[in-house]
Amino acid sequence: MAGREGTPGKSARAVIDRPIRTVDYHTGGEPFRIVTGGVPELLGRNVLERRRWAMAHLDDVRRLLVNEPRGHADMYGAFVTPPNDDWAQLGVVFFHNEGFSTACGHGTIALVTWAIETGRVEVEPGGHSATVTVDVPSGRLICTARLEDDGRVEAVRFRNVPSFVLARDVAVRTANGVLTLDVAFGGAFYATLGVESLGLRLEPASLPALIALQRELRPSIERSIRVLHPEEPELAGIYGVIFWEALGPDEQRNVTVFADGEIDRSPCGSGTSARLAILHVRGELAIGATFRHRSIVDSLFEAWVVDEGPPIGGHPSVVTEVEGSAFRTGESLFSLDPRDPLGTGFLLR
Repeated sequence: MAGREGTPGKSARAVIDRPIRTVDYHTGGEPFRIVTGGVPELLGRNVLERRRWAMAHLDDVRRLLVNEPRGHADMYGAFVTPPNDDWAQLGVVFFHNEGFSTACGHGTIALVTWAIETGRVEVEPGGHSATVTVDVPSGRLICTARLEDDGRVEAVRFRNVPSFVLARDVAVRTANGVLTLDVAFGGAFYATLGVESLGLRLEPASLPALIALQRELRPSIERSIRVLHPEEPELAGIYGVIFWEALGPDEQRNVTVFADGEIDRSPCGSGTSARLAILHVRGELAIGATFRHRSIVDSLFEAWVVDEGPPIGGHPSVVTEVEGSAFRTGESLFSLDPRDPLGTGFLLR
């Protein structure tokens, strides 16, 4: 099935007159394509403004790097930018098959790993941990990397922006009947739904049904409740739907379907923060308890509610941390032949 980018022979025309250099990582199986050259500096006073500028001026580059034949419907990537001020080391603007997101936990883990291992961010020689502060569109993230003896990154833990539950027990009418979901913010807004109510298991055979349901649920939820961050109006709308099942005490598996039917192969970093907020407000997860979040490919994030945070628009919030590991998979130099009738490409599901 074709996605929103069109079908072969009908793709967007663009003028991309220089090679675009990228370095690729994966975090828990989820790809992350970091643009390291060939694009202009993103303009704006802060990361949110640079995200706006990228939406207006670099969408052709996003399509080129995400779409087939250079990418695929589940590709994820980012432009590296300066931070908002001198108190951070990096800024980042994330992108995916539908546009530009406000948060990406797996991408933050990969970005910090890349920044340390390439020397973009200097760390103390011989040390076994390093702190890197990253400005993302949803806010400022304090990240702590655990380092091996040779300086390579073993894992990255990020302290997220305050997470909160926007609405509990939202009833939504679907082709599967009336479903009851919770909606929470973890850098972006997620609806969450236990798959027991669907009669499904979280396994690859269920993915087509979960993609179809996510595409139905997003507009239905937004018609049912107002999905808007009380303090930042650019953080709005349902970004993804987290389908989850319990594996044991303080351990769950999830499949997060986000953007236009995009499947997160990782346990989803910002989505993990949203789940932590829901579990805590329901009294199912204590402060400091380790929550183990597994993905469709059985990769693992460990996470915690560190403390209760300030109220966000009247909603109690929590401060969360999420930890995972990223690994380099390669580097590329992409180009667009002006004669190519497929232009910036296409998406097939």
